[in-house]
Amino acid sequence: MLVVDTSEPPVTYVATRDVPVGQLTPFPGNARRGKTDKIRESIRRNGQYRSLVVRQCDDGLVILAGNHTYEALRAEGHATVRCEVIECDDHTARRINLADNRLSDLATDDADALAGLLSYLDEDYEGTGWTDLDVHRLIEPGLPEGFQEYDETAAEPAGPRLVVCPNCRTEFDPRESVQ
Repeated sequence: MLVVDTSEPPVTYVATRDVPVGQLTPFPGNARRGKTDKIRESIRRNGQYRSLVVRQCDDGLVILAGNHTYEALRAEGHATVRCEVIECDDHTARRINLADNRLSDLATDDADALAGLLSYLDEDYEGTGWTDLDVHRLIEPGLPEGFQEYDETAAEPAGPRLVVCPNCRTEFDPRESVQ
């Protein structure tokens, strides 16, 4: 187990600055596969509203959080990217990248609060990642058209189900314990 010295913070904030796109390097081995097309749509509509987190290294700036935002900004032709520049060790850099990719996955939405926020947009969801269908499903949850509710009374009976071995042609019930 790694023992971490907590007397010094693992991250040192350096600055917030606009960094030329060519001076940034995506995080090597980033496991997240983002929806760059959706991020591009958001950037076109909303601009860059959140900074990338980049690590200052001897050989340049490495993106720890915001790799796909960087790709989207680059694809949209932005010359610079707003970044929070930090210093940290390799271990902390990996932890930050992993945390950024995972922690939002662990969150949940309050459906009522979300529906309320979406209602203020007057059905103009461009740049939010939401579609008319998403909002409809949120407001009117249920089965898609043509699907029927599950009827337990129509389920298969719980009786024996025999299977034939293809090699020896022996019949057996696979739910029975094999000794």
